[in-house]
Amino acid sequence: MKASLAIALAGALFGVTALAAPAPWFMWRSKLDGQALCAQTLPADGWAKVSGPYLDARCAKRGVPGR
Repeated sequence: MKASLAIALAGALFGVTALAAPAPWFMWRSKLDGQALCAQTLPADGWAKVSGPYLDARCAKRGVPGR
């Protein structure tokens, strides 16, 4: 019984991770000095999202990963 439950849980976990896509990239601009940065998450307080989403770390290819 425990083995079949473990196999079912492992299968469910694999199924969910198989559908995962990478996070999109966004262009951020510093409110302090206007410097621009391409990142997937908010770099720190004092930054504002100015464009995106992008497919790459240079913020050159517009789009949402996985679509």
